[in-house]
Amino acid sequence: MELKDYYAIMGVKPTDDTKTIKTAYRRLAKKYHPDVSKEPNAEARFKEIAQAWEVLGDEQRRAEYDELWAHRNDPKFRQFTQQHSNKSQESFSQEDFDDFYASFFGQHSPFEGRRTQQASKQRGHDLEIELAVFLEESQEEQKRTISYHLPVYNVFGIVEKEIPKTLNVKIPAGVIDGQRIRLKGQGTIGENGGENGDLWLTIRIAPHPLFDIKGHDLEIVVPVAPWEAALGAKIPIPTIKEKILLTIPAGSQAGQKLRIKGKGLISKKVSGDLYAILKIVMPPKPDEKMRELWQQIADSQTDYNPRKDWENK
Repeated sequence: MELKDYYAIMGVKPTDDTKTIKTAYRRLAKKYHPDVSKEPNAEARFKEIAQAWEVLGDEQRRAEYDELWAHRNDPKFRQFTQQHSNKSQESFSQEDFDDFYASFFGQHSPFEGRRTQQASKQRGHDLEIELAVFLEESQEEQKRTISYHLPVYNVFGIVEKEIPKTLNVKIPAGVIDGQRIRLKGQGTIGENGGENGDLWLTIRIAPHPLFDIKGHDLEIVVPVAPWEAALGAKIPIPTIKEKILLTIPAGSQAGQKLRIKGKGLISKKVSGDLYAILKIVMPPKPDEKMRELWQQIADSQTDYNPRKDWENK
């Protein structure tokens, strides 16, 4: 076990104020951060700097450290370090100092009680992940297994590691795109007895080849032949669960929307509708007989001009 010179590690003086030390920490942390630094010993230096800031950045811990450092050459201090030389950590923890203070001075650290009183409960962090759901699945309750990583933060708010976690969850029927589901207590662990954070699932409905989603309503483009639009027809169209017969009124127009009530997305509170958008589709290559029929129609409609409104523009 080694009592390191944290002031030397940070490149500051024992008389420097906290603001100066904080500036030094930020500069060194940026220089030696393992994700960006090219220094060969970056990771070890970063940990050492973080450890020094953890102590010197807190007024009470800094005062404790200064008192400990002042007695580093006392025989009793050396005896204490020898007795604890088999410990795995490279430097003193807070518990080590409290033990030494009690051994050396015959009483508890004057800061120990204050530190215990001031340790406030802190709630853990909330986490958010997206969960893909097929449109058909959204209409019934689903049981899903989700996996995510639970970050573990150090005292500086930096993620030290991530713990893999798996949960079995229920997705209620009637979820829509963008809906958020709260899983209480499944976020990061709280500090000092504080409650855990929550995990929020954001539902993402996967794109569907036929239906467009508009809140709880659905839209589907329905191809119809010109004669079906002109004369009217009953044609089969798909919904989420079944096929139904849709009535096309005579004289229907391209782009016209026909509402099918209650065939959209359904939840406990809302029942959406399905809107059929008509798309008139011409035959690819009309034969001679069909061309004659179209010509007859054209000849009989000499007074009809579909672009009449343009004449007033």
